[in-house]
Amino acid sequence: MDDRELLTIVREVAGDAQTFDDCAVIQLGSCCAVITTDMLHASTDFPRGITCRQAGWMAVAVTLSDIAAMGAAPRYILLAVGLDQPRHLKKILEGAVSCAERFGASVVGGDLDAHTELTLVSTGIGLVDPRSIVRRSGANPGDVIAITGTPGRAQAALVGYTQFACALYEPIPAVMEGIALGKAGASAMMDVSDGLALSLYDLLDANDCGFSIYTAMVPLPPEVPLDEAREFALYGGGDFGLLFSIPPGLLVDIGISYTVIGTVISDRAVLLDGDPMPKRGYVHQWNG
Repeated sequence: MDDRELLTIVREVAGDAQTFDDCAVIQLGSCCAVITTDMLHASTDFPRGITCRQAGWMAVAVTLSDIAAMGAAPRYILLAVGLDQPRHLKKILEGAVSCAERFGASVVGGDLDAHTELTLVSTGIGLVDPRSIVRRSGANPGDVIAITGTPGRAQAALVGYTQFACALYEPIPAVMEGIALGKAGASAMMDVSDGLALSLYDLLDANDCGFSIYTAMVPLPPEVPLDEAREFALYGGGDFGLLFSIPPGLLVDIGISYTVIGTVISDRAVLLDGDPMPKRGYVHQWNG
């Protein structure tokens, strides 16, 4: 069983609407707060060789990426540290604060206790004009599908292509891009941290339409053999680009870099080069 299968239990208890987006949305007068929480464990989420400072950075970057996927500007971070070794704390906090401040947020509190393995829980709050919120739902047939950044770089680094190490250990959340896309009128959006294919299926889950993309249009990590590069870009996790749909007429001069990779279709399916796309990517697994 994986984490997406367990969403059926969450939906039974909390309702469907609580599971579709990267963040919860709360109306605050004339603006909205978007709020998200992420948990990272040393054994399942931190790649081998990561430093304590990079672990702190990554914990915050994951949360900022979720906020960016809603079209919001990050403002506040709370960090809970389940600490295995007390000597690691300072570097973890330095990395977390550095990441938050780089993207306009502040670490304003958190919690600390003892764990058998390093566990970081980052809670983020962003603010956004209600007119600029982008949810996972909202895609319409005829919209284009596009992505920011180059997927597959983190997976390439994980298997030994060290030129992409920064993408794996110090990922850059697409904060500026998310804000710009919200203002431009993106119809649906999420980040691709679990892989492009799984993200397309997550969008399928939230919409009444489907998505058709083409391998030749997907940007690939350079200096990697073509077959591997395609595998990494389509199914590898750990990247922080934004996958979005938008009416083609709204893509004029929005001030960010992106790559169109396909179109939204009326049939509820995810297609790769015209055929059903394998539903593969990064998932948390449970036995039994």
